[in-house]
Amino acid sequence: MASNEENVLVEQPIQTIPQPNISRIKNKQMRSEAFRRILQEKKKLKKKEKKRKLQEAKELGKDAPPKGTPRTIENTRVRDETMVKAQDEEVMADEAQDEMSDYFKRQTCPKVLITTTDRPRARTNKFCKELKKCIPNSMVYYRRGLDLKKVIPQALSKDYTDLVVINEDRKEPNGMVISHLPEGPTAHFKMSSVKLATDIKRAGKMTGHKPEVILNNFNTRLGHRVGRLFASLFPHDPDFEGRRAVTFHNQRDYIFFRQHRYVFRNSKKVGLHELGPRFTLKLRSLQKGTFDSKFGEYEWIHKRHEMDTSRRKFFL
Repeated sequence: MASNEENVLVEQPIQTIPQPNISRIKNKQMRSEAFRRILQEKKKLKKKEKKRKLQEAKELGKDAPPKGTPRTIENTRVRDETMVKAQDEEVMADEAQDEMSDYFKRQTCPKVLITTTDRPRARTNKFCKELKKCIPNSMVYYRRGLDLKKVIPQALSKDYTDLVVINEDRKEPNGMVISHLPEGPTAHFKMSSVKLATDIKRAGKMTGHKPEVILNNFNTRLGHRVGRLFASLFPHDPDFEGRRAVTFHNQRDYIFFRQHRYVFRNSKKVGLHELGPRFTLKLRSLQKGTFDSKFGEYEWIHKRHEMDTSRRKFFL
């Protein structure tokens, strides 16, 4: 009769390959080389695992398990109480009575005045000229020391509907103020990553067609208001034959501006040809009425130490 010890299955420990402790390598060049080899091995294993999963999905066919959704900052966003749906009745009722409602109801053609700080440098001047080509029915005006509060009445007297001010620092455009006339609102943005059309490799030539405007991911009440402010700079009736598209894409409260011409490759594929310029905006404040830094009433101000407490909390 067999003893009980013979029937007991002893689980053997899994043999693992020990990872080398590269921190003990004193020579910097040898340590870097060892670290590079470790990364290569990890990359090979990852590629092998991906190939295995693809082969498994191909063999199983319809019975293959569904692909997992990658965990990103966007899909783990902290739910904001001001987030609204596209056709929210309360938001639509508020927007029907706000300062920009006349533009959307009457579909008036905007007239935009673009100006700069006093004595702008060459790069800022070039940026303003390219922005003028982007925005139809716009004009560049150099202030020459004139205070911004005096520019607004002059703009109103000449029937301008919007005022865009480009600020600069160290010869580089670094800020943008957009004020909707005559009653506001006024938004102040920090501007970064400015790239002119002349700096973009193989950039297309801009035409005079009115562009289509694309607004992405403006999901909160504040985002709706900022999106409407951008939309009010452009005419309601785009020239579709020009195939020009201006995009304001919001991602993690950074607004990326791009301008493309789309090209139909065939019945299924569409290509994009970038026209430029490109830049990134970050909202700093939204103010009621026109520009008034001293006595203006602010709807929203970005307070870094109080608001930037979580990487997954966004406001637009």
